[in-house]
Amino acid sequence: MTNVASERARSLRKDKTRAERVLWRALRELNRQGFHFRQQAPVGHYIADFCDHTAKLIIEVDGGQHGEDDQRRHDDKRTAWLTAEGYRVVRFWNNEIITNLDGVLTGIQVALGVLLDEPDETSP
Repeated sequence: MTNVASERARSLRKDKTRAERVLWRALRELNRQGFHFRQQAPVGHYIADFCDHTAKLIIEVDGGQHGEDDQRRHDDKRTAWLTAEGYRVVRFWNNEIITNLDGVLTGIQVALGVLLDEPDETSP
């Protein structure tokens, strides 16, 4: 990792959004269970919001700007590159983390293979 990437990651760790702070506290609990999530982790020339390199899982926390066309195209390109490198990328909106942390954590545990993704019983 270059010094520029290292400095950028360090700066991003210091300036986390509220949603990132909330999720980081929860991910630290998963780390106590044997996972190894890092915050603002460099992966290639990108910096992932959260990453467990062993599990090959990247978690992105998206604000409203990620709904804009240019940003979506950038995110799609980034996700394609990360996927080609063997990572699985899951994204959650800021407000989703703040208002439904349990649901977000369930989604993360499904992505990690800790929980099974069971079909909705109300579905036909």
